[in-house]
Amino acid sequence: MTGPLLPPAFADLEPYAATWCLATETERYARRQASTMPQLQEFYDACFPRLEEAIAHCDAFPLDDLPDDALRLLHLVYSLVMAAMSVEIFQQVKATDAADAELERIEEPVP
Repeated sequence: MTGPLLPPAFADLEPYAATWCLATETERYARRQASTMPQLQEFYDACFPRLEEAIAHCDAFPLDDLPDDALRLLHLVYSLVMAAMSVEIFQQVKATDAADAELERIEEPVP
């Protein structure tokens, strides 16, 4: 896809869209695990201040009928939640004392 991935009001978050607009929790977990703390911190710092606005934007549509750009914004929010665990709780990419923890769902919640 060419052009913006996110709604126009979120153009400042566009640099993160291609990397973080991931449709499944398994993909989001893998992205977090493959990222560095500076990358996670940068993503968190850019997106967290816009979180409430992003949720409000998505809430303006029925959950089962989100426009594509709003669905990608919702996926970005989900990725922010995944990244926030490393930034706010673990202060490192992987969970503390979790050995080789992995996340792989058999079925994903939608959206």
